[in-house]
Amino acid sequence: MNAIKLLLLVPFIGFLGLLPYANKIEPYILGMPFLLFWVAFWMVMASVILMIVYKFDPDNKGSDPE
Repeated sequence: MNAIKLLLLVPFIGFLGLLPYANKIEPYILGMPFLLFWVAFWMVMASVILMIVYKFDPDNKGSDPE
């Protein structure tokens, strides 16, 4: 497994591993309860991390088969 693919564990840990620590209503961030902000933040971060893995993964080099 490539080291860049280990980044795929980060959203999993953020969503599920740290969720018990983020399970609170206050403080409000951007008008959202903290738990809702936490989930929305990790949705965005998961997309960014997937983009990084796609960009730097050596298995994605080359042309696409048609």
